[in-house]
Amino acid sequence: MIELKDLRLLSALARHRHFAKAAQDSGMSQPAFSMRIRNLEDRLGVSIVRRGNRFQGLTEEGMMIVRRARSILDDAKALEQEVAAARGEVTGTLVLGVVPTATAYAAQLVDRLHLAHRRVLARVEVLSSLVIQQRLFDGTIDAGVTYHDSLGPDQVSIQPLYEETYVLVAPAAMVAERPAGAEGITWAEAADLPLSLLEPQMQNRRILDRIFADQGLRPEVRSETSGFMAAMVMARAGSVATILPQALVEALGTLDGTTVLPLTDPAPTKPIAMVTLDRQPALTTVQALRAVVDEFVQ
Repeated sequence: MIELKDLRLLSALARHRHFAKAAQDSGMSQPAFSMRIRNLEDRLGVSIVRRGNRFQGLTEEGMMIVRRARSILDDAKALEQEVAAARGEVTGTLVLGVVPTATAYAAQLVDRLHLAHRRVLARVEVLSSLVIQQRLFDGTIDAGVTYHDSLGPDQVSIQPLYEETYVLVAPAAMVAERPAGAEGITWAEAADLPLSLLEPQMQNRRILDRIFADQGLRPEVRSETSGFMAAMVMARAGSVATILPQALVEALGTLDGTTVLPLTDPAPTKPIAMVTLDRQPALTTVQALRAVVDEFVQ
């Protein structure tokens, strides 16, 4: 009989497309991991992996087995949670994928989930919107907090959360000579400052690039980061300014030595939403998170 562990290992290999990375993610040595996959192939009598000097992908049979494996793993997880729910408990692990701009908001959702259901273990993974879409459909995350327009409505439930707006966080000395009474800063003025922004493949960066381009502006980007922390540290040190979601700044508060200015002319917004697979029955942990969102957003 095929073991669930073998299916989990195969799912990890399909996700990472690399034996060493999949083995590390599964807490195994690579030789032991490879042997389990080879034994699974022998048991099923088919080749699952195309092999060469390195991982070359899955065979057609392998891709079919991975699809069935993920369905079986989802059903096993749902069964465990339904049994707990029958005892009046909501328990289990909830994996939440979050775009970097929404981490502060997602943390508040997780905090409220813990208050309502203390036996739920929430794991927050900061991911790009594209990876959230991929991992939601391959079953390796249970929900995503991402840009509303990053997924179509097919097969997913979408719960609007808030409108993302943007502020400039700059060293106080860098913007000290602004006109008296000026409460904000235009995108044209921000483009003239040395900036640290997210990497180009991140959707937040693509949004900012599009805003600048629509104004015919070419910002002076001094550094690029995969997250906001490095940019915030550099802004506090006085070397660059950065553009952050207002929700993140409100959650963390103003950094010493910096000034926060709303970006104006224009003042664009981007809707952030929570997305979950539209499956029946839904995981009890996902149902609990949806209920928290409904109460939080009201």
